[in-house]
Amino acid sequence: MSVLNQQIIHQIASELSVQDQQVAAAVTLLDEGSTVPFIARYRKEKTGGLDDTQLRNLENRLGYLRELEDRRAVILKSITEQEKLTPELEKSILAADNKTRLEDLYLPYKPKRRTKGEIAKEQGLEPLADALFNDPNLDPEVVAKEYLSADVADEKAALDGAKYILMERFAEDADLLNKIRRYVKQNAHLESKVIAGKEKEGAKFQDYFEHSELATKVPSHRLLAMLRGRNEGVLQLTLNADPEQEAPVRESHCESIIAQHFDLSFNQKAADKWLKTVVQWTWKIKISLSVENEVLTEIREAAEVEAIRVFANNLSDLLMAAPAGAKTTIGIDPGFRTGCKIAVIDKTGKLLDTATIFPHEPQNHWDKSIRTIEHLARTHKAELIAIGNGTASRETDKLAAEVVKKAPELKLTKIMVSEAGASVYSASEFAANEFPDLDVSIRGAVSIARRLQDPLAELVKIEPKSIGVGQYQHDVSQSLLSKSLDAVVEDCVNAVGVDLNTASVPLLTRVSGLNKTLANNIVKYRDANGRFDNRKDLKKVERLGPKAFEQCAGFLKIVDGSNPLDASSVHPEAYPVVKRIIETHQREVNDIIANQDFLSNLAANDFIDDTFGLPTVKDIIKELEKPGRDPRPEFKTATFKEGVETLSDLKANMILEGVVTNVTNFGAFVDVGVHQDGLVHISSLTDKFVSEPSEVVKAGDIVKVKVLDVDVPRKRISLTMRMDEQAKSSSGAGSNRSDATRNNGARSNNQRASNQRVQGNKSSNNALGGGAMGNAFADAFAKAKKK
Repeated sequence: MSVLNQQIIHQIASELSVQDQQVAAAVTLLDEGSTVPFIARYRKEKTGGLDDTQLRNLENRLGYLRELEDRRAVILKSITEQEKLTPELEKSILAADNKTRLEDLYLPYKPKRRTKGEIAKEQGLEPLADALFNDPNLDPEVVAKEYLSADVADEKAALDGAKYILMERFAEDADLLNKIRRYVKQNAHLESKVIAGKEKEGAKFQDYFEHSELATKVPSHRLLAMLRGRNEGVLQLTLNADPEQEAPVRESHCESIIAQHFDLSFNQKAADKWLKTVVQWTWKIKISLSVENEVLTEIREAAEVEAIRVFANNLSDLLMAAPAGAKTTIGIDPGFRTGCKIAVIDKTGKLLDTATIFPHEPQNHWDKSIRTIEHLARTHKAELIAIGNGTASRETDKLAAEVVKKAPELKLTKIMVSEAGASVYSASEFAANEFPDLDVSIRGAVSIARRLQDPLAELVKIEPKSIGVGQYQHDVSQSLLSKSLDAVVEDCVNAVGVDLNTASVPLLTRVSGLNKTLANNIVKYRDANGRFDNRKDLKKVERLGPKAFEQCAGFLKIVDGSNPLDASSVHPEAYPVVKRIIETHQREVNDIIANQDFLSNLAANDFIDDTFGLPTVKDIIKELEKPGRDPRPEFKTATFKEGVETLSDLKANMILEGVVTNVTNFGAFVDVGVHQDGLVHISSLTDKFVSEPSEVVKAGDIVKVKVLDVDVPRKRISLTMRMDEQAKSSSGAGSNRSDATRNNGARSNNQRASNQRVQGNKSSNNALGGGAMGNAFADAFAKAKKK
């Protein structure tokens, strides 16, 4: 291993607080084409048990540090070719541990267009600049006369040229830039003001019409709200490096940093006034804009990373939601005028039947619709009714309730299902290929039914960004968002495992070692040859070579195949371990699978060899105890309160059961069955202080909430999970509250969570961390829910 790679490995190991050899092993496996899920599950001995989160962080840092080294090599080569590389400069470049520092050091040597400073040097004015800088006692006007020429008309032109030379020299000093950047990060305030005339148009951003707070302490959702306001032409954002100074007279502390860095003290020497102007111009013209942009970019990127993390956590929770299981299901996509679309699917998700009913206005075929659903349930022996939670969902839920009550012998269970993203699937190429002759709306009913059976298997067919559980997902880096969400989907799919004989192409594509081509080839092989009987048959699939087989085999399961181990997560390469176990104890495979009494008494150390260590043997025994176990929780459903179907039905202090649909940094959104999610602010999640809502709830959780306030005109619901908390007004639905207390239900007298994080906040309207976040995000989320 090269010295360079050793340095990268040591740095990553230090950051992750693990051993160098663990990182080295993981890097080798990644470079060989192994995936994170495969390494985390089947290469524990080599990596010392690094989990998927550590491996994802390792993979990201490895990419960054390798890019850093590539850039370092380019810079060293460039400066060497210019014959300007000194031992001191080379040492500094080699010591640079981030891209910003590296680019700062390269700045004086970076090829650039002809500047005023370069022109002044060509005019022979650099000695003048050096003379005045080195000896401030010199009179600038007198010394400048010595440098007049055909290109330099007078003393002012000479001094201006010398000024530009020093300004560029100062602005390209890497150590100075580091000092100023550090100061700005620690002290600058982000200031937001409304653009004149945009007050009415940008009302949803009203919390930021006059707002200021320490830039590095602005929460992710608040910064993204302000940036959206700027992008929409409502807000003007500035970074004020000297918030303690009052405009318009501002003498920046950064000017003092520049003067101190170059040991300039202004005490009435002849050149002091000129040098002070150089310092002022260096800050105002050369440095301030670039440094402020850098800092703003840095905090924006940090906010994006945080928003993506929130989205990723929500997506993981949603994908890992409990499946209802392999049961024949009736899916209903509710609607009023266009009717309710019905699809019946069997235990494997195969479409059996379709229908359209019109139980609601204007047709009102209620009894006929009940008979249709009952007939479908009897004909296909359905067990579940999945109802999409969009338009007309509560009315359709009432219809399903009557079917269940009228035919108790059918033992039907009705469940409300999130239909977020169903329309995206319906119009997708995959849906069109799967159901070319099926109406788009019927495809939506199929998706609703399937996502009740198995949320993971169905949601992987939808682009993660379209599922609608994110926070400002359209405002963040789309490439970074896609990469992060793809990693979440990959980890979830491989954590659960995939039935090789029923999995769709989108689901197979997410399996370790597979891609879209191999997934299609697996399905083609399955269609041509029938179900897979054992994992070895995978080797017959076109273009699925030894490496792909190694990566995917353990995650692809075969139920009722010729080898019982193929239904487990035991990797085929580890089957010899199981063989030694059964030979040692003279048993058959079927005798030991799920035999906890026998397996619990096995000594794992007895079956270790040069290939399989203790972690792998323990995992094998654990898997044999519960072969094919599903890591997802037990399936549960929420029961919406009868008679509460619209916003107007909600009353203050009403206690309801609901489903957490989304978790953000400022709280959790809960569906209580009124077509508009309510917000439980972070301070109302629990009596204890929590740093973020995900410590208390996650998407898909069933929770009990109390109504604090309802604003019908603005469609805002404030909820609490603290049952001792009282509503802020007794008027209930439609109460006329001030903006400070109604932003998505945030409460003006309970701002402690926000205030502990934010200092110097001039806005008094921040119970939610910003009304724009509450309003804009709630609107966007409501739209996503209707898809």
